Amino acid sequence: MLYEKFNGQSVRCELCGHRCLIAGGQYGLCRVRENVAGMLMSRSYGRLVAVNADPIEKKPFFHVLPGSRSLSVAAAGCNFQCEFCQNWPISQSPRDGRLLSGQAVSPEQIVSAATAYDCRSVSYTYTEPTVFFELAYDTARLARARGLLNCFVSNGFLTPRAVETIRPWLDAINVDLKAFRDDTYRRVMKARLEPVLTALRALAAAGVWLEVTTLVVPGMNDSDAELRDIATFIAAELGRHVPWHVSRFHGDYRMTSTPTTPTQTILRACELGHQAGLHYVYTGNLPANNTPDPCGENTHCPHCRRLLIARSGFTVRENAIVNNACPDCGRRIEGVWG
Repeated sequence: MLYEKFNGQSVRCELCGHRCLIAGGQYGLCRVRENVAGMLMSRSYGRLVAVNADPIEKKPFFHVLPGSRSLSVAAAGCNFQCEFCQNWPISQSPRDGRLLSGQAVSPEQIVSAATAYDCRSVSYTYTEPTVFFELAYDTARLARARGLLNCFVSNGFLTPRAVETIRPWLDAINVDLKAFRDDTYRRVMKARLEPVLTALRALAAAGVWLEVTTLVVPGMNDSDAELRDIATFIAAELGRHVPWHVSRFHGDYRMTSTPTTPTQTILRACELGHQAGLHYVYTGNLPANNTPDPCGENTHCPHCRRLLIARSGFTVRENAIVNNACPDCGRRIEGVWG
């Protein structure tokens, strides 16, 4: 899907922000989309490398069907090369010459598994759903027909055309806004910032429920100025209601020598989010006793501060939202609640 023939046997992929021009017999930067005689083919279609029934809070989605389970699926590959990737054995395997064959699974089998495991949604996650777009698209259409929601967990490097194509079937997306400096995207992710911002604007305009995650990495994106820029962008251009998850980093892949993010940095990011006017800011990868109210994992009413959803890790201990609203003051609480 989403490619154009270009100069004879070459094709241009219009799926992600790289917009790779691919000669015959060659692959795009994701290493899973190949030009075969002038046709762009997905080499990962139906080849799953991960399938799990997860709490939806693990994605993280905090405003989508709290306490429910989501069947999480992934095929190999990614269009980013993040040096701190926590799922690098499956996301980077095609680039490292280790294309994982995965398990042959059809869209119909994915949807049937979601139903069998009492999941209320399917999440396309772990790697990058953009590069297994066809499988996600076909599965999402079947899932919607069976009454299931569809959720992307993505780096947000989709083209506006890809957003428009998946929009009718996509209920929610959590986008990793990894930094707010183009130099960082080019150097650490081998990508660019502007296509991510463009996709975020397109997703917000399309009405897809949107949550944003930033992994706060010491020395990379942890300055007050950059964290404030991210929070301000979300509030001004996506909406103050968009939840922002700020998560603690631990070393992985090619950044094992980078120290773990100090707790105080995460709490400062939370504070900057509230100063920017964001209604919902959540901290991730921190013990609950290190996150004073209003930081942490709980959801409060932005108007009266009533505790609405109490969480402990990936478990919802209490959900007081009634008819999508705060039971005390009646303010509508934004999200996908049922």
